[in-house]
Amino acid sequence: MDQNAEILKNAISGSLKIIEQDREKEIISRRFGLNGTKETLEQIGEMLSITRERVRQLEKAILIRLQISAEENKIPELASAEKILIRNLTEMGRVAKITDLADKVYGKAATPSQKTGIYFIATFSKALTVVEENDKYNAAVGIAEYGDEKAIRTKVDEIVKLIKETKQPMSLDELDSKLNYEHPDHIKAIASISKLLATLNGMWGLTKWPAVNPKNIRDKIFVILETKKEPMHFSEIAKEIKDSNFKRKNVTIQAIHNELIKDSRFILIGRGIYALSSWGYKKGTISDIIKSILEKSDKALTREEIVKQVLKVRKVKETTILLNLQNKKLFKKIDKNSYTLA
Repeated sequence: MDQNAEILKNAISGSLKIIEQDREKEIISRRFGLNGTKETLEQIGEMLSITRERVRQLEKAILIRLQISAEENKIPELASAEKILIRNLTEMGRVAKITDLADKVYGKAATPSQKTGIYFIATFSKALTVVEENDKYNAAVGIAEYGDEKAIRTKVDEIVKLIKETKQPMSLDELDSKLNYEHPDHIKAIASISKLLATLNGMWGLTKWPAVNPKNIRDKIFVILETKKEPMHFSEIAKEIKDSNFKRKNVTIQAIHNELIKDSRFILIGRGIYALSSWGYKKGTISDIIKSILEKSDKALTREEIVKQVLKVRKVKETTILLNLQNKKLFKKIDKNSYTLA
């Protein structure tokens, strides 16, 4: 067995030895999922034929006894486990989601019982702080010297507030320029605890923002184009999605093309080539584009000027533009090389 795994296992076993009654050991093991699955107060109460509130009272009393035992150094196996966890937390930014911490400690994807085992140790360790999971925060563990649960949550809320006020995704360097932290990694560690935040390609934003948390094909297309910052063929977009860090990226080229057609954010500017409307592109035929250009001009434009302006917003051949200029119902040729609206 891996050395870290052995040390943590011994710390858990040594802690459980402090609990004398088998029923109390059963409560703690089931509540923290030390044997595999976490159970609710109701489930444990039904099994032991006691009320939910009684289970809660017993759990609280057991943890207090464990905390006292830890402070009095009556759990000799605990010190080595704390050393491992603190060393890893220091490398991760002094605080981390329990999932991330467990994966790092075990050097692979940790099992549910391994995650809850670390959380169990941190719950009564004087050297560690736990952040309980709820709708806003992920379960996390931090170094106690860095702050208690309230202090850590306050730091999380500060980052969330800043991003909300900025109204757009921010990089760690941008966050660092506006916050007082020793290193951007500390900001990353704190931000990772929030359930209200998501990150993608080094940018942090609200989970409801497609730019950092794309939930459907259209959002993923938008992220790819926004990242590349240039028009792309729909087949290239499909390839980029397959090569991305998105959670779900198994999409077909046809599905990509269908979504591009439906969403007004995407503008077809050439044969299969799409751009974002936010870049200044507008829907319409080549004739529509020429008409718009001439409407904005206070004078007739030469053929070369029209071609140049159309090519800024459409990926087409020059001959296609010149062919559309021959539409006498829309455009009037006023000399050998100049055009205005008919």
